[in-house]
Amino acid sequence: MIAQLAGLLAIACYFLACALLGRALMTQQAPSKMLILSLGAIALPLHGFSIIEHIYQHNGIHLGLFNTLSLIGWIIACLHIAISSYRPLLVMSLFAYPAAAFGILASILFYAPYQPLTDLPKGAESHIILSIFAYSVLFLAALHAILLAIQNNNLKNHRHKSQNPLLSIMPPLQTMESVLFDFISFGFILLSLAIISGFITLDNIFAQHLLHKTVLTILAWFIFGTLLAGHYWRGWRGQRAVKFTLIGFGFLLLGFLGSKVVLELILQRV
Repeated sequence: MIAQLAGLLAIACYFLACALLGRALMTQQAPSKMLILSLGAIALPLHGFSIIEHIYQHNGIHLGLFNTLSLIGWIIACLHIAISSYRPLLVMSLFAYPAAAFGILASILFYAPYQPLTDLPKGAESHIILSIFAYSVLFLAALHAILLAIQNNNLKNHRHKSQNPLLSIMPPLQTMESVLFDFISFGFILLSLAIISGFITLDNIFAQHLLHKTVLTILAWFIFGTLLAGHYWRGWRGQRAVKFTLIGFGFLLLGFLGSKVVLELILQRV
């Protein structure tokens, strides 16, 4: 009950921050960066307490679909607040905070059959943590790519800031692209480590229930790697970077969460 209350308070903080930011944009006023980020910072420990209570239970570690969504949302909110404290990325609050709030709500309202993790192989916990962090960072990269696409489209069509309030709090295009590749680079490193640790720690990473996840994750890794190589050696950017990012994340989404949806909600295999 206390965990649910903490989760609901965190949701209230996230949505209050979004409401204040949205109101400032609609009235064409300068939003209070300190207030928006502070509300998110207040939500983080509440959200974290909710996660701990839902995941760490007496019979093992519960990393089912909805608890995983909540954990991913928390990591996204943490990364957003940390990065926005020194870079002009307040606009991401409109994406990161709702993602975090949705994760909490899902963990509170829904349940899927799941076999708690008890006797993990040596090193498997590191693989799980790396996988979740890689997914969270690349999720943030995908959200950033969507914003970059919106900004590109508005600039090409010569739309003024008054026609799209989001433009008023977006940094210059060059900064947006730089941040996108920072996210992708960091996420690619984490994903590489997650894949390597999976091959080392898991008995059979190509087992039937892991095959599609492994193949899709490797495809995503290849796409992000190709994008980074093309960016640093051929100068790829703009719409090409957006497309590669969204396609790569699409494969990761299917492999990471898609498999959990099929196994836990459709097949109900625990």
